[in-house]
Amino acid sequence: MATGSAITATNNVAAAPTAYSGSNTQLTAAIQTIWSKEILFQSMPILRFEQFAVKKTELGVAPGLTINFMRYNNLGNAAPLTEGVRLTTNALTAQQFSITVGEHGYAIAVSELLLNASFDDVMASASRLLGRNMALYLDGQCRDTLYQGTSRIYGYSRTGSNAVNNWYDAGSKGTGNASLDGTHFLTTQTVKDAVETLATKNIPRLGETYVAFVHPHQSRKLRDNPEFIEVTKYAAPGNFMLGEIGRLYDCVFIETTQVRRVNKGSGSGWTQDIAYTDGTVNTNGGYITPSTLQGADTNGAALTGATNFDRYDAIFIGDNAFGHAISLPVELRDGGILDFGREHALAWYSIYGLGLITDQSVVIASTN
Repeated sequence: MATGSAITATNNVAAAPTAYSGSNTQLTAAIQTIWSKEILFQSMPILRFEQFAVKKTELGVAPGLTINFMRYNNLGNAAPLTEGVRLTTNALTAQQFSITVGEHGYAIAVSELLLNASFDDVMASASRLLGRNMALYLDGQCRDTLYQGTSRIYGYSRTGSNAVNNWYDAGSKGTGNASLDGTHFLTTQTVKDAVETLATKNIPRLGETYVAFVHPHQSRKLRDNPEFIEVTKYAAPGNFMLGEIGRLYDCVFIETTQVRRVNKGSGSGWTQDIAYTDGTVNTNGGYITPSTLQGADTNGAALTGATNFDRYDAIFIGDNAFGHAISLPVELRDGGILDFGREHALAWYSIYGLGLITDQSVVIASTN
């Protein structure tokens, strides 16, 4: 069944849109609409973080570059009433947050020779690539918005003989990135810490549970625990969230390689993260989310020693964590025919913004 999306404000369509003939003309409005929907269709399975954003689309019907989000403050304590005494009213207060939107997009060029000579449907392939590009870009921005959260917890090391052989032995808790010695993983105890942190702040759940975004490297360790419940054991086919792999202790887990991996981001001598250039796109068809940060010492020198280890930063969230303000839904743009009809320019284009709404609704769990 087709479902609506705030990303494009259109319905999803099946992956069999009208083929492009390769003529020396710009795309018609109808064809552009079809391929805009195709970009959405191709991007939806990749979006892990965006599905939990609080979406606002008022900018699409009113002028301006900012949109306001409201977070109402908790009410005071109620009290018994006395006959004949008038009930005292209390002011309803709220905090206002604004998100500024901006332009986003990516363009490609398709040659006339390729359009006419290829056995493949070039436009279908182009739309798939543009849809994937948009999804990875948008979801990466959603992830980075959540990383603005300030609450931190750390993994547990279960290397001792008792911990290894006894699931009820929590092991040794990490106290900071420098303490993560390569054996501090995302364990059930880490999950309990995250849920406790959110619950004690009275952060509302997303439906019935909190949500955790974990890297496959982290979920691999978590699945070893017999208490972890695989999604196939409790959810009917199609009745689960994108990327959902299971649940544990009042928390649903979403697996994605978009979770941040910091190269040598823990262990002896770590004091900060610095910018890092990693391998990016695998031209053979796969994709490895690049690491953009590297662990460093107090002087800013990159850590490379055997006592330094990669760090993975899982994210646990409750309701109303971050917002997605949409002014112009994503669409396919035709850049026209260039070079005397030899090149066709295409792009995805959108106007939107992202922002953290409730800092206390986010907990970052750093592990090896």
